This record gives sequence, C-alpha cells and structure tokens, in this order.
Amino acid sequence: MNLYSPYIEFNRKEWAELKEHQTTLPLTEAELEQLKGLNEEVSIQEVEDIYLPLTHFIDLYARVSRELNQLTASFLKKEQSPAPYIIGIGGSVAVGKSTTARLLQAMLARGKNKPKVDLVTTDGFLYPNAMLEEKGIMNRKGFPESYDIKSLIQFMGDVKSGKPEVKAPVYSHLAYDVIQGEEQTICQPDILIIEGINVLQVKKETPLLVSDFFDFSIYIDAEEEHIRHWYIERFKLLRSTAFQNTDSFFHDRFANIGEEEAVQTASQIWKDINAKNLHENILPTKGRARLILRKEADHSIQHIKLRKL
Repeated sequence: MNLYSPYIEFNRKEWAELKEHQTTLPLTEAELEQLKGLNEEVSIQEVEDIYLPLTHFIDLYARVSRELNQLTASFLKKEQSPAPYIIGIGGSVAVGKSTTARLLQAMLARGKNKPKVDLVTTDGFLYPNAMLEEKGIMNRKGFPESYDIKSLIQFMGDVKSGKPEVKAPVYSHLAYDVIQGEEQTICQPDILIIEGINVLQVKKETPLLVSDFFDFSIYIDAEEEHIRHWYIERFKLLRSTAFQNTDSFFHDRFANIGEEEAVQTASQIWKDINAKNLHENILPTKGRARLILRKEADHSIQHIKLRKL
C-alpha cells in the first residue's frame, strides 16, 4: 500500500470482512434481477461482499451527519429544515452506475431505521433534443455543455436547504429525450442518491458545483477496454430489445442492422463520443470521489479505495 496515497485501499476479501456479523441480506435473487441493468452481472455474493459493507458504512455516515446537523442547530439556536444526506455516483457510460444506484437505494431503505431514500438521475437535466440540435451539439450529448447545469444546481440547492417539495425533470431512454411536462417530485428524503456521468465534473457555469452538495461520492471505475466491451455488448442487446420498439428513437436507425454492423456502429460511437467524454470530462474527476469501486472484466468489484478523512 502506498503510505502517501490519499486513499485507504482494500481488496475484495478485506472489504467483505467489514460487513456486520449475522446480518440478514436485504435482497432476494428475484429482487436483484429487477435492479440489475441490461448486460449487468451482479450476484448475490457481490451484494453480500461489496454492497452490504458499503450500505452499513454509508448508514453510519448519514446518522453522524444528522446528529451533527442537530447539534449545530442547537448551538446556533436556529431551527433548520431537515436536509437529506446526498450521495453522488459518477463514472463512464456503460460502467454500471445505474445498477449501483438502484442497489444502494434498495438496501439503504431497508436499513435499521428504514430511511426514505430517493434516486434522481442527471439525465433529466440534459437539454431537450430540439435545443441540442439548435445549439449544434446533438453529437455531444452527455458532455458538460449538453446539461442545464444552472437548473441542476438550483435543484440541488433546494433539496439541500430542506425545501418540502422539489421537482426534477424526467428523461426517457426510449425516446432519447427529456419528457416534456413530466416531473419527479422529491419530498424531503432522508437520503438522496444523484447518479450521472457529470456529477463530479468541475467545469463551472455557476459559482457552485453539483458536487458541492454531496455528503458522500462514489466513482465506478474499470479499464477502458472493459467498459468499451460492455458498451458494445449492451448496444447489441438493445438492437434486439428496446430498439425493436417503434417508439424508440433508435428504431429506424438500428433495429434492422446485422450483428457485424451493430458492432461496427457501437465501436464508432464509443470512439467518437463516449471515449472522448471519458478522457476529457469523466476520468479526470475520479480523484474527487470519496470512494472508488474498481470493476474487473466480469463486472465484479475487486478493489475499493476510500479517501482518508
């Protein structure tokens, strides 16, 4: 171990030993299947070894944070609205952020005190396709400039200040666009998970960063070649599933292409868009995360880095 690293490092065995003894696993195999993303391999053993210690650790942090907020309010003799403990989850396209977010939401909500846990993805804060077309950046969807960062910052500020009801826009992966008129309402959760490729980015359009509102942050990491492979495999699966839906944005483009063309198309999209975004905007934020989960080729998490306090 590098003594001068800002992180404490764990292998899978060391991390798994941190779980509390005689703890009942809060998920069944059937529930796990419902939470897994397309082309995601997550076993019950993975949940037990990685996510059970992680949820116990986050629950500990969240409880201490609530106690500190109460002590602060008491010292200042000021009443404060309860603020949620906010967790940010970042990483590349196709690395498994959504699965991690859903697993944490389900497991944290079944913790000892049954906290209310909400999940919001930053996809909803993408500019609508019509605006991206108008700006000439449709081919840079997912890059920092394709997000309405000011609205996302406003949302984060309202939630963190304890506002009773805050609304977030909703994104449809089928339509590949923000759904006009549809919103997700957030009502003072105990824990809020924010998932998205842009959550740890530092390019400023406002005086604040999205990550300024996080109490805890996680980066999902893997070798680029593994992520590229997962992206291509997912594209192939979508070609025979979601893209077959006539309402899909990609139906006319990709539903009827052969497997070889699908691999070529996905490889080109990865090279022209996702790899550039990874290197320019996403990967540089890894060191800002409190926790880094490192995946291997089989999707299993084998290495964990926790930033020192």
